[in-house]
Amino acid sequence: MVKLSELPTEAEVHEQDMRDLDYRREIERTRLANDVAIKVIQYRVTHSLSQAALARLVGMRQPNIARLEAGDHEPSLSTLSRLSAALGLDFSVDVKPDRMKLRYAARDSHPGTHERKRA
Repeated sequence: MVKLSELPTEAEVHEQDMRDLDYRREIERTRLANDVAIKVIQYRVTHSLSQAALARLVGMRQPNIARLEAGDHEPSLSTLSRLSAALGLDFSVDVKPDRMKLRYAARDSHPGTHERKRA
């Protein structure tokens, strides 16, 4: 049996996985949806809200919040605008030829790779 001290760290596993082109492409493809999911979940937990309560605050239905938090689908710009207005959060997006991602101000905590949701 392998000892816990002999196992690679999460950062080491992620670094190795990022060498795989398909894995790296999938991470980049889902980055925006995952970053939005993390930001929405952090807000909801910090403010002790249920998904239903957050949905009422934002003017959405609870299943829409669940989908956002799952990070499976990229949110539309209108959804990001709606979240920003209701929650007072910045959801600025950088759009590059090869990727889209949330822009993080210095005061924001940027989700590290170890926090990114995996499907």
